[in-house]
Amino acid sequence: MGAKYKKILLKVSGEALAGENKFGLNEETLEKISKSIKAVVDMGVEISIVVGGGNFWRGRSGENMDRTRADHMGMLATAINALALCSALENCGVETRVQTGIEMRSIAEPYIRGKAVRHLQKGRVVIFGCGTGNPFMSTDTAAALRAVEVEADIILLAKKVDAVYDSDPNINPDAKKFDALSFNDILGKELGVMDSTAASMCRDNDMPILVFGLDDPDNIIRAVQGEKIGTLVTKTGER
Repeated sequence: MGAKYKKILLKVSGEALAGENKFGLNEETLEKISKSIKAVVDMGVEISIVVGGGNFWRGRSGENMDRTRADHMGMLATAINALALCSALENCGVETRVQTGIEMRSIAEPYIRGKAVRHLQKGRVVIFGCGTGNPFMSTDTAAALRAVEVEADIILLAKKVDAVYDSDPNINPDAKKFDALSFNDILGKELGVMDSTAASMCRDNDMPILVFGLDDPDNIIRAVQGEKIGTLVTKTGER
């Protein structure tokens, strides 16, 4: 089966990279995710990636800390994850570049939209670290921003759960799973799948999002091929 989407932005949470370790990085998980990404690259799909940092640090973890400083620490955590995923992809034979929202020229390129687009056109995977480079902005917002900037067809939002539910399925066994939602549903029902800034940006720029589980990394391939997995979020709320 061929690819339904020609240019995607994949958002991978830090927790997903931790695998069963729950903290830090799991090499086996990194390898599995990288192999699935390589399969998508081999289909001719342009792939950019935004990584979270929750496997090391979250801004809200610093309860007695200045929020801006705590968020900067979280950005550094995403840089660690970006470099780790870059290494794993290169081990799979995928040419990869890391660009960061905060300049750290010794280890990564600064984020420059034109260079990112050119890398993608050449078949390279581009990993965006450090979020937007600004405090008070989540990596979900970074994913929305970068997807709009590079003109992706869709955001693939890889989560620990396999879709969007009306309540936490780990707590409520009767939680209702949604096949499709609108951005207004996400905002109005406060479903918590992403922050309101990210949802508003996607709504205003007509950027669809597919929320799916990364428990099986091959779901990345299924999502790109257009298989009916997870929850599709669009302006109209239709699939």
